[in-house]
Amino acid sequence: MRMEWNRAFGSITDWLLPRRCLLCDAPAGGDNLCPACSAELPRVPLACPHCALPVVTPGVCPACLRQPPPFDAALAPLEYSGAARYLLTQFKFHGRLSHGMPLAWPLLASVRERGDRLPEALLPVPVHARRLRERGYNQALELARPLARVLGLPLLPHSLRRIRVTSPQMNLPEAARAANVRGAFAVLQPPPAHVALVDDVLTTGATAGELARVLKAAGCARVEVWCACRAV
Repeated sequence: MRMEWNRAFGSITDWLLPRRCLLCDAPAGGDNLCPACSAELPRVPLACPHCALPVVTPGVCPACLRQPPPFDAALAPLEYSGAARYLLTQFKFHGRLSHGMPLAWPLLASVRERGDRLPEALLPVPVHARRLRERGYNQALELARPLARVLGLPLLPHSLRRIRVTSPQMNLPEAARAANVRGAFAVLQPPPAHVALVDDVLTTGATAGELARVLKAAGCARVEVWCACRAV
């Protein structure tokens, strides 16, 4: 009944206040973009299944063949550039949660296209309590909500905790990022055997790698990483 009401209310709302594209103000679809702007988002055409970096031919990239990451698979359909970067910046730093929907849709499509067995639960990457008070929300949780709802998966926002404040990863050189997040997370309850970490952007994979390590130490067998964007 609640789902039917939400669908009906959404239809009435869209009729009274038609959606406008977040990028060009043209009439928009359910992802808050018009078809033209949605088609022009910078997508990664072919990626390594382990780290989500672009590859020329299908298969695991040379870096992952030499040293696989601590997580078992990664999805990040959009390149962190252009319109995708603008949407993510507005979504993450300026409180514009509507800008998260056009980031969530390509990720949902990638999960469905992949066709693999779904995880048992989604775990948003946690932010520290101090940063949560400053920002007012966790962008990873807001990104995970529609994924969990559409895929019918449990969302476990309280399974992980960031136990110390870390410097923003984007401000650090690659070599310092792993040390920055080492020991920064704790598992608060036993995780399911197969989970997917949800975050906004995958850069070096240091944060996801540290979380994968602590989850596996707590008994998790398979950790995937689902991100809206991949920094390349």
